Amino acid sequence: MIRNRRAKIVATVGPASAAPFMLRSLFNKGVDTFRLNFSHGDHAGHSAVIKAIRSLEAEVGVPIGILQDLQGPKIRLGRLGDGCRMLDRYERVSFTLTERDDEITVLPLPHPEVFAAIEPGHRVFIDDGRVRLKIVERRDDRLEAEVLEGGKVSDRKGVNLPDTVLDLPVLTEKDRADLEFGLSQGVDWVALSFVQKARDLDEILSLIAGRAGLVAKIEKPSALSEIDAIVRKSDAIMIARGDLGVEIPPEDVPARQKEIIALCRRESRPVIVATQMLESMTASPAPTRAEASDVATAVYDGADAVMLSAESATGAFPCEAVEVMDRIIHRTESHDFYARTIASSREAPQGPADAIADTGATLGGSLDARCIVAYSMSGATAARVAARRPMLPLIVVTRDAHVSRRMALVWGARSVLENTVLDYDSMISMAREESAKLINCAVGDRLVILAGVPFGQPGNTNNIRIASYK
Repeated sequence: MIRNRRAKIVATVGPASAAPFMLRSLFNKGVDTFRLNFSHGDHAGHSAVIKAIRSLEAEVGVPIGILQDLQGPKIRLGRLGDGCRMLDRYERVSFTLTERDDEITVLPLPHPEVFAAIEPGHRVFIDDGRVRLKIVERRDDRLEAEVLEGGKVSDRKGVNLPDTVLDLPVLTEKDRADLEFGLSQGVDWVALSFVQKARDLDEILSLIAGRAGLVAKIEKPSALSEIDAIVRKSDAIMIARGDLGVEIPPEDVPARQKEIIALCRRESRPVIVATQMLESMTASPAPTRAEASDVATAVYDGADAVMLSAESATGAFPCEAVEVMDRIIHRTESHDFYARTIASSREAPQGPADAIADTGATLGGSLDARCIVAYSMSGATAARVAARRPMLPLIVVTRDAHVSRRMALVWGARSVLENTVLDYDSMISMAREESAKLINCAVGDRLVILAGVPFGQPGNTNNIRIASYK
């Protein structure tokens, strides 16, 4: 099955979509990778969803990706005396280290790491930035703050600290247990939340040990200062615009999105644009025009994938949301302006491996080939070719089922799992046969094949072959 588009769709599974028949419907509407949000649910529920997805995969004969999204450390208020209270602008309040406080002018914040790092002048955002305060004085066990924007606060609301770099363990005990569970279940990608520095990735990379791809979620301002190193150390990137849009000015988010996507293309890393893409469709069967434009902008920017969160997890119209997103992507990619935009954003290759991929993509277009076939043991060659954004089908042949499924996140890639031991000559024949199953081709049509010689060794793509269908 080759979709009528190149950018991929990631959909979050939740109460509205966890049933096997709903997963099948969402796949049929256009989902390429399913996201499991480990901030919610339990292992038994996630296990049932993974089993249903793998059963669906076997039924349809198409690799389907599964992305495990770890919760990460979350800063939250403690419990207030009456459960909630209103804060007025210019009011002075105190944050304390207690789990609960009944005093009317006190907000409990049971996080010593916040008290250790925050300084006067730093801002504190509560409930996704709806309530905003500024620290005016710091004491050992108390922070004095002034309310900048008032509103209602209640028990356990989330807290964002846009000006403060926290010394937090990136992986909590819950995350470690969830990670081991996910890897044992064979997830294809693991997303790490609240990355602040490149070194935050070291521990989880050692724990994953190559069993899944690592997605670094960019949602903290501090991550932007090390974005180059974070991208290079990760296997993929998610631009998590929810928290990021709270902690940096919203007017800065579009430019940051474009910068990160361009960087990921230079480094051949798949990049997902996430959060609030079709938010109104949680309660409406149709998106707003602004939301349609937002999805299209991510596609024009060159994102590998766009993601649905609440729209597919808890919304009233999950299938409609996927169908709408599929149509927006298809219509955007069909426009003449899209091909010109993608071509103009293509950068010079960074090294020999990129040069091979770039040459293969260029040859495919110059020769009016029907497709590009990339033999890729690790998926790196396929990612490099996809980063060139060729306007041809990209068929990835691999022996690794996990690599095959990871291709469900890579722009334009459709994978074929091949376990046959091949030599160079039989590889050419197999490329013809497998690609012919996926695309319409006629005798004499050309295909461009990228592989390595000696054949079958990972990290050794050094050969481009032009072949014709017979």
